[in-house]
Amino acid sequence: MNYLSVEKLSKTYGEKLLFEDISFGVERGQKVALIARNGTGKSTLLNIIAGLEEPDSGQVVVRNDIKVSYLPQIENFPDHFSVIDTIFDAQTPSITAIREYENALNAINYGDDSAEAHARLEAAIETMERLHAWDFENKAKEILSKFGIDDISKNIGELSGGQRKKTALAKALLTETDFLILDEPTNHLDIDMIEWLEDYLSYSNTTLLMVTHDRHFLDRVCNEIIELDNGKLYHYKGKYDYFVEKKAERLANAAAENERLRQLYRRELEWVHTSPQARTTKAKARINAFEKLKEETSQKVESAPAAFHVQTERLGNKILEINNIDFSFPNNKLLDDFSYIFKKGEKCGVVGKNGTGKSTFLKLIMGELQPDAGKITPGLTIKFGYFAQDGMKVAGNRRIIDIVKEKAEVIRTENGNYISASQFLNHFGFKFEQQYTYYEDLSGGEKRKLHLLITLLQNPNFLILDEPTNDFDIDTLNLLEDFLYNFKGCLLIVSHDRWFMNKLVDHLFVFEGAGKVKDFYGNYTEYKLAKEKENRILKKAEKLQREAESTPAPQQAAKNSNANRLTYKEKKELEALETEIEQLEAEKKILLEQMNGGETDGQKIVEIGRRYQVVADSIDEKSMRWLELSEKE
Repeated sequence: MNYLSVEKLSKTYGEKLLFEDISFGVERGQKVALIARNGTGKSTLLNIIAGLEEPDSGQVVVRNDIKVSYLPQIENFPDHFSVIDTIFDAQTPSITAIREYENALNAINYGDDSAEAHARLEAAIETMERLHAWDFENKAKEILSKFGIDDISKNIGELSGGQRKKTALAKALLTETDFLILDEPTNHLDIDMIEWLEDYLSYSNTTLLMVTHDRHFLDRVCNEIIELDNGKLYHYKGKYDYFVEKKAERLANAAAENERLRQLYRRELEWVHTSPQARTTKAKARINAFEKLKEETSQKVESAPAAFHVQTERLGNKILEINNIDFSFPNNKLLDDFSYIFKKGEKCGVVGKNGTGKSTFLKLIMGELQPDAGKITPGLTIKFGYFAQDGMKVAGNRRIIDIVKEKAEVIRTENGNYISASQFLNHFGFKFEQQYTYYEDLSGGEKRKLHLLITLLQNPNFLILDEPTNDFDIDTLNLLEDFLYNFKGCLLIVSHDRWFMNKLVDHLFVFEGAGKVKDFYGNYTEYKLAKEKENRILKKAEKLQREAESTPAPQQAAKNSNANRLTYKEKKELEALETEIEQLEAEKKILLEQMNGGETDGQKIVEIGRRYQVVADSIDEKSMRWLELSEKE
């Protein structure tokens, strides 16, 4: 069943062609991702489909008997609306009942203890029961709590940009819909929220069309990809890795075809220059064909940009030492006696829920905040490059190229050559003609991108990046990953982009809340698997404890009298476990000493860290088994 048909759609802004004569459809049950470079019309296309903008030509047909819900990239809720009125603004009986119940409950919670208020609440409860609206209300509460939206009576104007985006997403998910259209739904969400949203959309039967730059999210949720490139659409029926493979094939075939046409063009050009100006029909036809060939060969063929890597400033033996630091905001402890000594070439990720102190940690290192206790000591050779979430300050309205040249005219590459600042910008998507644009004319995403590139081109040897992937298209992310993967200095990244983190980091600082920070050696996927394993062990232990507590004493005694008899094989296993755990503990101690012993070889540090994690997991597993056998004994 066809839910959406886009037929011969075209759109331009001024002289810029976004897309021309594009056509595609979405069938019931499909989950489709739309990807493209920034500024090529993704959000415009979604706005046209949602009926918020008009195309220059073509038409959009949405099936009449379905409900459509749309999350735009920029919401426009009235500031005076409350969160609850914004989310439950539909006029269905169930939503009207929920809105009345929540408003009646809030009135009492905020001090209205009158008989009228209680009567209003009782009437709202009766209506909820009559319409069986409690399930929907519970679903709403679950979604809002997952997104950290606790006070639903607060006005939209009092919310931060991130909270407004989460409110808009909650509204889109709660609307009873058949076809869901989402524009960058993972922006402003932490990893736990993204993973919950992944599961929600993956198991939902709702038909989906979304724009996203989060490759892990795309891979988990979508089964088809549409790429908008140079005004044309390309379809890929598969996951992200299939898209990467097939796009590479498409580009290679296009390059080969273009080279064939160029060779043919050279031969025809030679014929045009050397042949007599015959006026025969055959000659005229050949000249006409030559003009068409000339037009085809002049068309731009996309190719992967050549990689280059900058030369970083030399790092001394002392990099950065963090000794026993504490930091708190009122009623919120973010760091408690945290210490770490950075080594050469380390690439560290920082993950955790929103509000646990990730950005604060970076500001402490940069000296923007001072710890309550402890000390942070950078080495003498450290040259920081810091990309902050709140952007950079630009004095006056100047052109991009002038702002960049103020920081660096040229950049020295790893092989000793130099490239200009303009070439550096072009490599990351600021084309030469765009570099003369004024800063104030850039979009928010373009300003963030410029800030990041200025951070990179100043040749730092210790990069600190706070959410560098927000607002970047997938092509730019791939270029940035390649650049950072080959970066020779130290790297400290806060990011919710798991694909990005998996590709770059050696280990993680996991901010768990209440000042606790766990140092995990491995990437995010390895951490997630270890965490799931730890949760399984804890649940198993809790289950055994509950069973023991719920069994009556006489039965427990009888059960124990039989269970306590270890078999010969179990006795041998118990003895072996004691020896193995002792040996592993000794190895763990040695590995810990090696990690803190000033080792400077980055690769060796990673190997030691991975072995440390394997040993720690093995100790946990064997200790659990030892406890089971000890209880029987």
